[in-house]
Amino acid sequence: MTWLPEAEEIALRRKWAEELGGQEGIERHHANGRLTVRERIGGLLDTGSFQEVGKLTGNGTYVDGQVTKVTPAPYVMGIGCIEGRSVAVGGEDFTVRGGTSWGGDRRKGGQGGFVEDLAARYRIPLVNLIDGAGGTVNSAKRRGHTVFPGVDGYERAVQLLGTVPVVSAVLGTAAGGPAGRAILSHWSVMVKGSSQIFAAGPPVIERSMGQKVSKEDLGGYKMAVETAGTVDNAAENEEDAFLQIRRFLSYMPQNVWELPPVTTCNDPVDRIEEALLTIVPRERRHPYNMRKLIDMVVDRDSVFEIQPTFGRAVITSFARMNGKVAGIIANNPMIYGGAMDVRAARKQIHFIELCDTFHIPLIFLVDLPGFMIGTQAEAAATLREGMRAVYVGLQATVPILTLVIRKCYGMAGMGATDKNGLDFKIAWPSAEWGSLPVEGGVAAAFKREIANAPDSALRQKELEDELRELDSPFLTAEAFGVEDIIDPRETRRYLCRFIDLAQGRLKTDVGIKLKSGVRP
Repeated sequence: MTWLPEAEEIALRRKWAEELGGQEGIERHHANGRLTVRERIGGLLDTGSFQEVGKLTGNGTYVDGQVTKVTPAPYVMGIGCIEGRSVAVGGEDFTVRGGTSWGGDRRKGGQGGFVEDLAARYRIPLVNLIDGAGGTVNSAKRRGHTVFPGVDGYERAVQLLGTVPVVSAVLGTAAGGPAGRAILSHWSVMVKGSSQIFAAGPPVIERSMGQKVSKEDLGGYKMAVETAGTVDNAAENEEDAFLQIRRFLSYMPQNVWELPPVTTCNDPVDRIEEALLTIVPRERRHPYNMRKLIDMVVDRDSVFEIQPTFGRAVITSFARMNGKVAGIIANNPMIYGGAMDVRAARKQIHFIELCDTFHIPLIFLVDLPGFMIGTQAEAAATLREGMRAVYVGLQATVPILTLVIRKCYGMAGMGATDKNGLDFKIAWPSAEWGSLPVEGGVAAAFKREIANAPDSALRQKELEDELRELDSPFLTAEAFGVEDIIDPRETRRYLCRFIDLAQGRLKTDVGIKLKSGVRP
């Protein structure tokens, strides 16, 4: 008695699954510059680490009770490893029905899918490789009735945002459910020129709104990444997207019950960068390169920037300090002088929540003159979104260290400090702070006196010079209003020391109180 015939049938069914939608469909997919889902999984994961689940799922064709062919379900998923650490991974197979949802008894992937349950139950990161358009109106024809939105919906996807890292890569055209799932993630990436994302595609737009628009104009990377911030980062090609996914996850713990991984640091903690003494101009209105400053302070080659082309007035990056993960929030004086606009506020909110959820201490590098002002800023509700950034910052529980590089003013500046924690603030000698910058503050506070002076411009300058004498950070340091003023060349050593110190505190916080997660 042997089960060899059945074992051979298993091998045959697996072979059919590996053929995806057939050679013609694969060639058509390659001709569009895209990899198949199996090629994507192979390119992302450590070699030989993929353990597929549900490989035999599909629609079988039978003759006289014998299977002659199985068309695989348009979704491939399972578990694998990235740098030796386990992940759950899944993605649509566009060569089968364009990756649209499969009407089986249980979903392999997508909202409410088994791959999400794998990530949740084993507490491992989830990687979504998205290339599909979700459901179609044909579903109603097959069922014989329509259903309410949300049947087998996003409940699990929402839960995951508070427990394990979730990454979404948009690798083709994502609309409907897959597009929504891409947003329900901690970090997302798409490929320039070959991927698009939108709530509804051009045919729906033309039919309902009378507008003709291309897929690229509607939801390509220029719209989704640079203009709207719908997706966080852009990749040059799919291989670059996989590298970025691996890089992002290298800063993440496996779940909220663990700390981020620590790596060996070969960069001396006491490294001195003489250029830090001259990077900030003495002329207060002149910009400088904040990214260059960050690179000189953190572990060499350790920066991974989130949303580099969106909300550019603030820079949000993961980096390492003596091998430990830190979240860097730095104002960019090259954009609006560093003032916070509505996009920068949105970006900062998401990054703070991300770091707070996964036990990553925050370092603010502050050069912030305040919120953006003017009619356009008010029309965009910059004040509301900016105060949300302040609110989220005050709700964060991870250790926060504030380093004022130059300006720190007003309500926006308050959002760069740890008022509900240690409120630990240090500064460079170039720093200044207050309720308002001297220039605007004098014009408002002494409006009548300036207007009545024989020489209004001269009187305004005299008042500004008088008040600027009080701007010295050393006067605040004498009152212990700022905890330290440091030589810029000491910055790396100082920050590393306190990020090292934060590890013990973070360790005792893990698992005590779970956060609600990161809002999409």
